[in-house]
Amino acid sequence: MNKSKVISIEQCLKGLTFVQDRRPESTEKDLDGAFTELSKYRDGSIYLGHYAGQSEWERHPLGDEIVMVIEGETTLVIHDESGDKHELMRSGEIIVVPANTWHRFETPHGVKIMSVTPEPGDHRIEHPSAK
Repeated sequence: MNKSKVISIEQCLKGLTFVQDRRPESTEKDLDGAFTELSKYRDGSIYLGHYAGQSEWERHPLGDEIVMVIEGETTLVIHDESGDKHELMRSGEIIVVPANTWHRFETPHGVKIMSVTPEPGDHRIEHPSAK
């Protein structure tokens, strides 16, 4: 049985390393220290991140992903059958990305972000419409 414990988001954010040039091609080594897992949750985990730049495309086939901006802003690009939709997110805002929906982050100036992310996930560099 898992034991409950209080987690300080503020303290965990202080432990992150700001990565200022995230790219779709970034490796785990490139992003070392920019993300931390706060806790396991259901079939995934709760994460914090601190970065600027652009992420790869991702989707989570088995569940919705919850994304909250803690500080800064980012544009969440969501790709569905109608095309790409750009959602500007600022501090204190939250969004639920539906299961199996391709999405990525465009963050020119930096963001501190928390996500509740189901696993497994699919990742790709190319736009989801590319064959």
